[in-house]
Amino acid sequence: MPSGLVFSRRVFSGQATRLLICFLDWLAERTLPAQKIAAHYRTGRRGEEAAYFHLRKLGYVMVARNFRSPRCRGEIDLIGWEDDVLCFVEVKTRTTRDVKPGEAAVDRHKRRQIAAVAREYLRRFPPSCQWRFDVVSVYYLESKASQPQIEVFRNSSLTA
Repeated sequence: MPSGLVFSRRVFSGQATRLLICFLDWLAERTLPAQKIAAHYRTGRRGEEAAYFHLRKLGYVMVARNFRSPRCRGEIDLIGWEDDVLCFVEVKTRTTRDVKPGEAAVDRHKRRQIAAVAREYLRRFPPSCQWRFDVVSVYYLESKASQPQIEVFRNSSLTA
């Protein structure tokens, strides 16, 4: 395989971007004043980032992160295309499997919020646009684990 092809696959797979983000996070931890962010928010942000790169590896073309609409409450963690289907992705991050699994934590209230925000986002597209709702569960079973376990649940139901 020509070396240029190997280089381009690494660049476009997001591997270089991910390494750069990890390095910048490491550098920020050591140089910037400590942020007053709760540990569970940091864990959630870490999980969303891991899910983002995992979905890119699976072939999703990501178009939005943490999308909010001024017309309704809630947010959609990730939005991306898988082939010709627009995917709205809710990410749930856990540090243990002892309690409720991540995918089960998307309750009726959360599904309603996501559905309302998704409708707002879909206003930009023709009515024939295919879309679906996915849930990604990210597990950091050891607090400092660099490689989480990730499960993707495609075509989850938005109905209550």
